[in-house]
Amino acid sequence: MTDGPFAETKELLAGFWMIQVGSKDEAIAWATRVPFADGEEVEIRQVFEATDFPAEVFPPEEAAREEALRQELSRRTARF
Repeated sequence: MTDGPFAETKELLAGFWMIQVGSKDEAIAWATRVPFADGEEVEIRQVFEATDFPAEVFPPEEAAREEALRQELSRRTARF
């Protein structure tokens, strides 16, 4: 039997956490408390928001369109 192109189940990502912190150092401090066994890894990634980008990269009209979409989605999910 030959392994396929995909990782085995035991090698797959099991979940994720999103935390809001003020610095990379604070994120690392959180990660050191993750209850994993020896040899397992935690990957830290930064998530950006629309307000993190300057107007020449994310124009105000696009930001307004995104905000309107967020509000619409929020209204739709509030009904359930």
